[in-house]
Amino acid sequence: MINRVLIRLKVVQIVYAYYKNSGKNMKAAEDEVFFSLSKAYDLYLHLLLLMPAVTHYAADRIAFNSNKLRPAHSDINPNLKFVENRFIAQLQANEQLVKFSEKTKFNWVDSSDFLRRLFNNIEQSDIYKEYMASPESSYEQDKELWRKLYKSFIFENEELDAILEEQSLYWNDDKAIVDTFVVKTIKKFAQSEGASQKLLPEYKDLDDMEYARKLLRATIANAQEYRELMSQSSKNWEMSRLAFMDVVIMQTALAELLIFDDIPASVTLNEYVEIAKYYSTPKSSSFVNGVLDNIVKKLRQEGKIA
Repeated sequence: MINRVLIRLKVVQIVYAYYKNSGKNMKAAEDEVFFSLSKAYDLYLHLLLLMPAVTHYAADRIAFNSNKLRPAHSDINPNLKFVENRFIAQLQANEQLVKFSEKTKFNWVDSSDFLRRLFNNIEQSDIYKEYMASPESSYEQDKELWRKLYKSFIFENEELDAILEEQSLYWNDDKAIVDTFVVKTIKKFAQSEGASQKLLPEYKDLDDMEYARKLLRATIANAQEYRELMSQSSKNWEMSRLAFMDVVIMQTALAELLIFDDIPASVTLNEYVEIAKYYSTPKSSSFVNGVLDNIVKKLRQEGKIA
């Protein structure tokens, strides 16, 4: 699940903290990168657990309404299609999720007010109403419902963002990336796999772990060389006048350009310009793009990169 987009972001954040921390310990910085990445995987599992939690809330509400003193006809004969969703039943029984939940003792029960508001919004949506009214009943329809609901109500949910931030400071910048992996997981589920359906692995392979380690170490170890390149290519700008986040972003980008020759320079530039766009000053992306572009031209002329 952890990809290089997320690794780049984490390395930039940890390198920034490394320089702001008077301790400056390379091993501690490396440990922090991997801990931060492991927390991103925890977020992935938390968000998967959110979907069964919403379904549980809906089932509890049906049970409550049926026990009212004067229940309506719809309370006595409720439409159970949503709460009997086969994809959710499979997700709830998933061996990896059950193991994670038991180990961490985590559930969404403490966020009952949020679950209520989330389900109320879902219940009022056309997505929900069309699903409940459809005569079709299939596993694929059940799965597609949650793909749509997740993208419509869990993506860019400010209340959820606030709850997650309270649970872990590491999740502030992770959710947008992790959301895409949750949707990918929904699509990947197959009814035939049952409770043994494999979730996305924490790392695709050992290469990505090594990429994270080498990127961090090269960024810090070769800082003087990379900053000299920046200084030469940032016309009319002294290094001391640059936004420090811009310096860290470009320093990390140069480490990738010079250490990982299997990654096209255009990919590296685009990725770090995107990081600058979201995590530095309003003008940073164009500045970072210009400086890195000049450096790439120089390095190519010198035969140091392809």
